[in-house]
Amino acid sequence: MSLLPRTAAEFSSAGYWEHFFRQRGGKAFEWYGDYHSLCGVLHKYIKTRDQVLVVGCGNSELSEQLYDVGYRQLTNIDISETVVSHMNQRNVDRRPGLTFLQVDATHTGFENGSYQVVLDKGTLDAMASEEEGSLATRMLVEVGRVLAVGGRYVCVSLAQEHVVRLAVEHFSAARWAVRLHCLSTLETPESSGPGLPVFVLICTKFRQPAPFSVLEMCLGEDGVPSRLSSVPDLLSAVKERQAYALQLHRLRSATDSASTPSLTLCHASTGQPRYTLSVQDSPPSAKVPRSNHFAIFIVPQGRESDWLYGSAEGRVQLGTSANFRRLLIVSMHREQQYQDLEAVQAELSPVVMELAPPGMPPNQEVPFLSVGGDLGWREVVGRGTSQLTGEYSVEDVRGEDGKLYRRLVFMSNAQLVQSECRLCMPDAASSARKKKNKKKAKSSSAQPPPSALTPASDRTTSVDRGFLCCAHHEVMVSGLALLACSQSFLSLTEAPLSVLLVGLGGGALPQFVHDFIPAAQVEVVELDPAVLEVAQKWFGFRPDDRLKVLLGDGLDHINTLENQGGHSYDVIMFDIDSKDPTLGMSCPPPAFVEKSLLKKVFNLLSARGVFMLNLVCRDSALRLAVLDRLRGVFPRMLSRRIEGEVNEVLLCLRDLGQEKDSASTVPTGLQQAARRLQGAMRPAGPGGGACSPQIDIAAMLEELRVA
Repeated sequence: MSLLPRTAAEFSSAGYWEHFFRQRGGKAFEWYGDYHSLCGVLHKYIKTRDQVLVVGCGNSELSEQLYDVGYRQLTNIDISETVVSHMNQRNVDRRPGLTFLQVDATHTGFENGSYQVVLDKGTLDAMASEEEGSLATRMLVEVGRVLAVGGRYVCVSLAQEHVVRLAVEHFSAARWAVRLHCLSTLETPESSGPGLPVFVLICTKFRQPAPFSVLEMCLGEDGVPSRLSSVPDLLSAVKERQAYALQLHRLRSATDSASTPSLTLCHASTGQPRYTLSVQDSPPSAKVPRSNHFAIFIVPQGRESDWLYGSAEGRVQLGTSANFRRLLIVSMHREQQYQDLEAVQAELSPVVMELAPPGMPPNQEVPFLSVGGDLGWREVVGRGTSQLTGEYSVEDVRGEDGKLYRRLVFMSNAQLVQSECRLCMPDAASSARKKKNKKKAKSSSAQPPPSALTPASDRTTSVDRGFLCCAHHEVMVSGLALLACSQSFLSLTEAPLSVLLVGLGGGALPQFVHDFIPAAQVEVVELDPAVLEVAQKWFGFRPDDRLKVLLGDGLDHINTLENQGGHSYDVIMFDIDSKDPTLGMSCPPPAFVEKSLLKKVFNLLSARGVFMLNLVCRDSALRLAVLDRLRGVFPRMLSRRIEGEVNEVLLCLRDLGQEKDSASTVPTGLQQAARRLQGAMRPAGPGGGACSPQIDIAAMLEELRVA
C-alpha cells in the first residue's frame, strides 16, 4: 500500500492514522526528515531543560533521539491508541522518563503556561485540511494556552500555502514573532514524486504583544533572518523555495534542450539576487564527447545583455559551441561584489553540482569556462527612476574588444541594453594610468581596465560620437543613400535634409546624423523625459538648432502633423521599443505598424522620402502581418537583417522611381550612392568633436534584400 495519504483530508483522519500505524508496525516513519536532518534547528530553539510538549508524535524516533541527547522533559501525545501503546512498550525499559499519552491536541487538559516548547512534526499539516482549517485553529489556540511567556511553537512542515497562511496569520495577529527556516530538500523513498523542502516554523510568545508584526525567513538552519513586510510576502518566499526544489527535481530527472530554465541564487545574508543560472541542454542528436557531461560558463560582468548570453537563441549557440550535455550559464548581478574567478568558483561549486545532468558519474570533473579567464568589469555610474519605465542603471562595461562602453539598462528588463555608446579616453590620461598600473603588484585576473581605476565622476571620458554600437543604427544611416540613387548627391550634403525620428534612446542615431551630415535637420520625438535627461547627461547628446527634441507621444505627433498639413520629411525613422513583454514583437509597439498610421507616415514623406523601421519580432506570423501592411502602403520595401540578432531594418520607399520592375529589385546605383555618401560625411564643426564617422556604408547595404 502507499504509506502516504491519497488526499489532503486523510492527513487529519484518526481512522487513517490507526490503519497507517497498524500496517507500518514497529518501523519508524520519518517522512518529514529524521533527527539528523532537523537537529541543527531544533537545538537552536529548544533547550535541554525545557518542558516540551510533542503533539501528534506518531511512531517517529525524533522524541527518542532527543531523549538520548539529554532532553528529559518530553511529553508526547497522539490521537492513535495503537501508536501510544506501541511507543510506551518500546521505551518502558530503555527510556523510563519518556511519556506517551493518548490526548487530543485541540483539548489537552494541561495547565496554562506549563510548557516552554510545543514541538509539532507534521500535525499542523494533517489538521489544516479538516473543517476548513477550524480544527487546526483550535489546536493553535491550545498551543498558545499551554505555552509559557517566552515559549516557542516549533512546527516542522512541508509549508503548503493554506497551512502556512493559517498559522502565520493566527500568530502574527496575536503579535507573536514568526520565523520560518527553509531546510534542505527532502527526498522520500516512499514517494516517487519530487522532493520537497522541509520548513521549520518558529513562533515565539511575548508577554506584551509586539507593536508590529515580526515575519522572518531563513535559508538553512543558520541562515541570517530576512525580514518580510507582510504575510503575502512570506508566502511568496516559501513558494520560491518550493519552485526551486521542483526545478531541481526536473533537472535531475532528465535533460531537455527545448527549454532553458533559469534559477536565481540570492546572497545568504542580504537576500539580494547574486547569480542567475540558465540551464542549456544539448539536443539528443548532438554528438557530444562521452566525457563532456557538465560545465559551468561564467558570463563576464557587464556582458549579460549581449545577444550570446541574454537571448534564448544566443544561449543555444553558446551551448552548441561548448558541446557539453549540460551547460550552466552563470550571470552575476549588479550591486554585488565579486573578488575574482577563483572566489566565484569556490562560492558556486557546492550549489551548481545540484544541477548536474542525470547519469553523470559521481567523480566527474566539471570545468568552469569563461571569456579571457577573468570576471569582466562593470561600474554603475548613474541610476534613477523613470515615471514611465521604472528604475534604470547607467553603467560602464569592458567590451570583448577591451574598449570601454556605456550602457543604459532598465531594471524592468535587465537583460536588454536600451542604449549603448563607446567611450574614448584622452591618450595622455590613459598612458599615465597604464604606467601607474605597471608599478602595482600582480593582482587578480579580474583586473579592471585602466579607466576603471578612477571613479566615474573623476574620470575624463567622452563619447565616441563617430561610432554606432547598434548595427541597426548603422543600417538606418546607410539607408540615406537610397535618397541619392537617381539624383545628384549635392542634395544630401548641401541642400536641407529633413529627418523625423520617433524614439531617442541614448541619442546616438540622431547625433550621428547631425554630426556627419551637415545639411540634416533632425527632429526627435521622445515620450520619456527621463530618457532625454540620461541621453544629455551620460551619452553625449547635444541638441541645437539642427537637432531638436519634442517630448510627447510619437503617435499623437504624427497625427497632429498630418492633420495640420504642410509638413514633409525626407526620412522618417521608427526606433521605439514596446513596454509589453508579453507581445511577440518588442519593437515597435503594435500601434506604430497599424495600417492607418502607416498611411499617415506615407503622406508625410517627400517625393523621394524613405521610411525606416527597426523591427524586432520573434513571432513569425506577426512579422508577416506587419510586412503585408507595409506592402499595402509603400510600393517598394527592402529588408536588412542584423546578423546574430532578431532585429530587422525595413527601408520603405515612397516612390518607385524610373526603374522597370523596381518593386522587386534593389535600386540600381545603390552601391555608387553609398560610396558617395561615405566620402561626403564629415564632422560638422566643433559640435561634432574630433571623432570621424566609423561606418562602412557600402558593406551595410550589401545584404539588403527585397522584402
